[in-house]
Amino acid sequence: MTESTDKKMAPPAHDEWLQVESLDLDAQGVAHKADGMVVFIEGALPFEEVRFNVHRKKNNWEQGTVTAINRESSQRVRPGCPHFGLHAGACGGCKMQHLDAAAQVAVKQRSLEDNLWHLGKVRPENVLRPLEGPAWHYRYRARLSVRHVVKKGTVLIGFHERKSRYLADMKVCPVLPAQVSAMLMPLRELIGSMDARETCPQIELACGDAPGATGLGVIALVLRHLEPLSDADVARLKAFAARNEGVQWWLQAKGPETVKLLEEGGPALAYGLPEFGVTMPFKPTDFTQVNPHINRVLVGRALRLLDVREDERVIDWFCGLGNFTLPLASRAREVLGIEGSDTLVGRATANFERNRAAVPGRRALAPTTFVARNLFEMTPAMLVADGAADKWLVDPPREGAFALAKALADLHQQVELHDGGWAPPRRIVYVSCNPSTLARDAGLLVHQAGYRCTHAGVVNMFPHTAHVESIAVFERA
Repeated sequence: MTESTDKKMAPPAHDEWLQVESLDLDAQGVAHKADGMVVFIEGALPFEEVRFNVHRKKNNWEQGTVTAINRESSQRVRPGCPHFGLHAGACGGCKMQHLDAAAQVAVKQRSLEDNLWHLGKVRPENVLRPLEGPAWHYRYRARLSVRHVVKKGTVLIGFHERKSRYLADMKVCPVLPAQVSAMLMPLRELIGSMDARETCPQIELACGDAPGATGLGVIALVLRHLEPLSDADVARLKAFAARNEGVQWWLQAKGPETVKLLEEGGPALAYGLPEFGVTMPFKPTDFTQVNPHINRVLVGRALRLLDVREDERVIDWFCGLGNFTLPLASRAREVLGIEGSDTLVGRATANFERNRAAVPGRRALAPTTFVARNLFEMTPAMLVADGAADKWLVDPPREGAFALAKALADLHQQVELHDGGWAPPRRIVYVSCNPSTLARDAGLLVHQAGYRCTHAGVVNMFPHTAHVESIAVFERA
């Protein structure tokens, strides 16, 4: 059962067998017809021989869906979720469940290297071993759409159907924590029983660590409601939380600033970085990494690659809540965290104060300052005003760090601005969630700012999806 009731005509089928050559990041097989036209085929894997239906056609390419496979790839696996596939109503949350997990990482690694070379003309001197973690039950953050479907007499909660505005009829979701996946059907029943079932379009999920453990702790559910909730609905939400261990309801009447906890008390939403003796409280709408297992490993790798020493000053650009800043402060002499949001600066400062004292196995955190600044409007003069630092950690959003890299490149060619003791960082570790903007910025750093790209590699933060997280290291040439 799906929300969609539309009847679609079958697209034209091609009798020609095509050899699939590669896979793009939308998990489409890439092949060429006899006349040289490129064909993108959903559901096809490299080295398979397939037939397909065409559902989109341009002058120099076609797009279709596999209809028959003559020879299967050895890397094809059975999807781990019943809602994944090419069938009507299939969930669009994942794209690569039919491909072996190790092969997914190889595709992402190739994408990173291709982007670095084709967009930035940069080849890393060393390719890092990919960072991998659990392939299932890893997703501690998600934005779940909610829809009351009157014709079906049910409520749907989850992700959209593949290439559709309709919601998939999800009964389980194996990429969510098992406890949350098991909660999907009870949540559907809960919303269906509420007076406000027509005016609650979204539930945002944010999970924390269990205190002192690596398991699941608080399960924060942020209910977006377009109208005030009745007393009966509030009682229903409280009863649901009482029946489901760890659940905390948060209500969002308008924008993110209106998010508030339904019932005060209970454990705080937080995640830990045990290697550095740090615990990070956060609000459910704050940005945190989706995959806490990989985040712990990523922070450790980033700091080892940066090789921070006790006599060094470090700047953490796009610092957020302090995910890298606080671990850096456990190693450095002084740390400056710079972030675009005043709210996040306040949260990061509070996290530093909470963690600054020494704990067993870790010295007190070094003096650390957080400031708010528009990092998409950086200039050379602003860069100099922040003072020289031995090393940088850069962790931008998808837009990348172009203004920052450009300011550094401009300073490389303006020797007079170096008067007064400013000097460029000797080493930069750049954590990226978009290989194309990383490649663009890497091109600036290597070709205009005087750096070498010594290392680069992928971080499989989102198994089964097309999302590519990566890390790169730049050294002064």
